[in-house]
Amino acid sequence: MTYDFILPFAWFCFVSSVTPGPNNLMLMASGANFGVRRTVPHMLGVAIGFSVMVVAIGVGLAGVFEVFPWAHTVLTVLSVAYLLWLAWKIATAAPPSEGEAVGHPFTFMQAAAFQWVNPKAWAMGLSAVTVYAPSQDFGAILLISTIFGLVNLPSIAVWTVMGQQLQRFLAVPGRLRVFNVAMGALLVGSLWFVLAG
Repeated sequence: MTYDFILPFAWFCFVSSVTPGPNNLMLMASGANFGVRRTVPHMLGVAIGFSVMVVAIGVGLAGVFEVFPWAHTVLTVLSVAYLLWLAWKIATAAPPSEGEAVGHPFTFMQAAAFQWVNPKAWAMGLSAVTVYAPSQDFGAILLISTIFGLVNLPSIAVWTVMGQQLQRFLAVPGRLRVFNVAMGALLVGSLWFVLAG
């Protein structure tokens, strides 16, 4: 196995990880609502959960979609429905001053499981495996999964930190409400890439 693909692949990982998508928008909202420290399990769940998903795609899950094309359609419908529900939950999240129940950030397991219904994660994972490990060599799959995890974590952390930096501005309940509605709307907007693809 040659390793000349590592630098271009790391760039692919960075660009696909740092650009807006469901994970990053949710992490920004979590950073704004809960801070970086409480969002760390969410970030780790995204990075590790996605890396596990890449391995699963590489060892044969991609072939399932070739044999059963309808399975991809079913996954897309379920993903869109789940993301619309999440967008609603984010948009209608009550500011802390409005009541005692302020919600909780995603846990590690919730974030890891979310990768399986995240359309952008599927697109990234399928692209990574088909372009950078077309031979389906397990060593190559493990390597691209590891690189993705290492590049992904700091890339998504940027969004959490940006959200936390907004906390002071969002301390006014009305501003936080507008921010949450905007994050919910952007999450819905991110579905455009799925539905248009």
